[in-house]
Amino acid sequence: MVATVNVKRILVANRGAIARRVIRAIREMGLESVAVYSEADKDLPYLQEADFAECIGPPTPLQSYLNQQIILKVARDYEVDALHPGYGFLSENADFARAVQKAGVCFIGPSPDLIQMLGHKTQARDAMRAAGMPMVDSSDVLGDDLAEVHAAAERLGFPLLIKPASGGGGIGMLPLFSANQIATEWPRARSISERSFGRTDLYLEPFIQAPRHIEFQFLADKYGGVRCIYERDCSTQRRHQKVLEEAPAPALDRDCVAAMAAQLEKILAALRYDVIGTVEMLYTPDRGFSFLEVNTRLQVEHAVTEEVTGIDLVKAQIRLATGEQIDDVLPKTISLGGHALEARIYAEDPVRFIPSPGVLKEFVPPSMEAVRVETGYQQGSRISSYYDPLVAKVIAKAETRDAAIQILSAALQAFTISGVKTNIPFIQRVLADKDFGRAVVSTEIVQRILADSAK
Repeated sequence: MVATVNVKRILVANRGAIARRVIRAIREMGLESVAVYSEADKDLPYLQEADFAECIGPPTPLQSYLNQQIILKVARDYEVDALHPGYGFLSENADFARAVQKAGVCFIGPSPDLIQMLGHKTQARDAMRAAGMPMVDSSDVLGDDLAEVHAAAERLGFPLLIKPASGGGGIGMLPLFSANQIATEWPRARSISERSFGRTDLYLEPFIQAPRHIEFQFLADKYGGVRCIYERDCSTQRRHQKVLEEAPAPALDRDCVAAMAAQLEKILAALRYDVIGTVEMLYTPDRGFSFLEVNTRLQVEHAVTEEVTGIDLVKAQIRLATGEQIDDVLPKTISLGGHALEARIYAEDPVRFIPSPGVLKEFVPPSMEAVRVETGYQQGSRISSYYDPLVAKVIAKAETRDAAIQILSAALQAFTISGVKTNIPFIQRVLADKDFGRAVVSTEIVQRILADSAK
């Protein structure tokens, strides 16, 4: 039997928008929060909203938000009962999760063994395939022997995708359209993977062209209970980086989606999956669903699921991690209501897509009915070059997808930002695109829109 953890104080081991979001949930649950921050983030608003705040070092992530020892020291010093890792940074680090538990603190995420198994892409594929997950074929992990890479490529057939086994976020994923590219692209991918993830493990899988990117949100308890909280469409992305997300996935057969969700519930229950996670899938009409990966954490785009289900995923995550049963956390029936769209606003040049750090001279988010804004900044804040340039997430909810698109476009129009460049003009082009409006979406829609704009 799993012991329920009595939680009064939670350390939020993250920064910016997600730290602010988690702190809000903690406060609404009547609990205390401890925020951590680097020297670059000393003036951000989430620090004033927490009950306690502690500086953990210089701006560079390795010296602050990725510094496990200093974060664990803060946990001890403030005698916290639990730690929420947010997303990114240490959220999917199995060794960190184990260290948190060893310190007698509840880690608000899946068990470390699951994080470790599912964080390594080929191990995750092996486990999921054995459990009956639909997926395309792939190679084993390959090293620097290009003869082995050529042999694996010939067996699978082109086009192919090189993928880091220990990475995520689309980093290091490179396409191969012929054997002639292997000599240059394989070493390049190994270099990117080592620089980004500290590992050079790569593998090959078929490059499914123009698929839809559909992800299924799950919550689970520590007793074998697993519930799917519907799905999101994240097909609108640039270079494997999500730009717009929506729920539910438009123009997909609901019976087909429900059948896939039910299958995933059985697979995750068999793996004794716990707390929270997302199963990412690729979808084409001819292939159906194919497994991509599991994210063992809260997703950046969780808000669109919250808007159409009424489920507070952060509060549910905390309750499940502390030992509550899923039937006590979630209502018996979760219904879908309306449609939600989320736009990620980045501090970047909307044409060249390079970061645009700086001070937010003006920063006035839209204040509109049916619009939710999640941000870690306020007027006068500095967008640092040390971290991801995400400035805000703007979420629009309406009864129909068409209405949600109109509301989101109006909200972006009303968003006043100066001092940095943003990708808002680019997102507006996507929202105005006829194919996007008709829900004719795939992972290549942004590439097509950019190509049209360049003509």
